[in-house]
Amino acid sequence: MAGRIRVGIGGWTYESWRGLFYPDGLAKTKELAYAAARLTAIEINSTYYSTQKPESWRKWADATPDGFMFSVKASRFCTNRRVLADAGDSIAKFMGQGLDQLGDKLGPILWQFMATKAFDKGDFAAFLGLLPAKLGDRPLRHAVEVRHPSFVDPAFVDLARDHGVAIVFADHAEYPAIPDHTADFTYARLQQSREDEPTGYSPAELDQWAALAGNWVAAGDAFIFFISGGKARNPAAAEALIARVS
Repeated sequence: MAGRIRVGIGGWTYESWRGLFYPDGLAKTKELAYAAARLTAIEINSTYYSTQKPESWRKWADATPDGFMFSVKASRFCTNRRVLADAGDSIAKFMGQGLDQLGDKLGPILWQFMATKAFDKGDFAAFLGLLPAKLGDRPLRHAVEVRHPSFVDPAFVDLARDHGVAIVFADHAEYPAIPDHTADFTYARLQQSREDEPTGYSPAELDQWAALAGNWVAAGDAFIFFISGGKARNPAAAEALIARVS
C-alpha cells in the first residue's frame, strides 16, 4: 500500500528563521502560510505545554493549503506521569480542545515520553488502550516516541503493532532508534541537524534519508520532521529532502 511522503519542521515560530528561512519584513502572522507553502507538514509542539482555543485550530487550518497536514504533540499531562493507565481524563481533555477544527489537515497525534520513563508492559498496554480510534467520524493515527533503552524490547513492538500505533523512528545520539513498522504509516523525527551545514544534514545524508523514505512510503504514508539539533537549519533540511522525494 503505497502512501505519500510529508516532510516538515517542528513549529513555525523561531527567531533564527527570520531572515534565514522567512524573508526580512514578513509579518509574524504570515509565517505559517509561508512555511506551509514550502513544506508539506508541520508538527505542532505548543500543544505539549498548553491547551489551545478552537479558533486557533481553525486559523491554522485556514492558513494552510489543501493537502497540507499537521501532526500534533499531545499534552505532557498525558504522558509525564507515573501511572500511564490513569491518563484517561487528560487524554480526553487534550482531544477535546479543538483538534477537529483542522478537518482533513489533522495528521498523526504524537505521544512523547520522557527519557526517564521505562517500559512497563502492563501499564503501557493500558495507555495504548486509552487512545481514541476516532475524533468524531475521523479515524485517528497515533505515534509514540519513547526514549528509554528498555523499550528496545519485542514485547513493546508487539504491543504497538497490536494497537496499530507507530513507533517514532528517532535519529538522535541518545534515544533508541526502533525501526520496526507497526502501523499503516511511518513517523520519523530527525534530530541531528547541524548549524554548520547549510541544509542541516549533508547532501549525502539527505540522499540516504530520501532512500529510506522511499522504503517507508511503500507501506503507507510517511511523516518526516526535522526537530531540534541545529534548529536554524531545519527548514532548509526539510526543503532539501522534499526536493529529493518529490
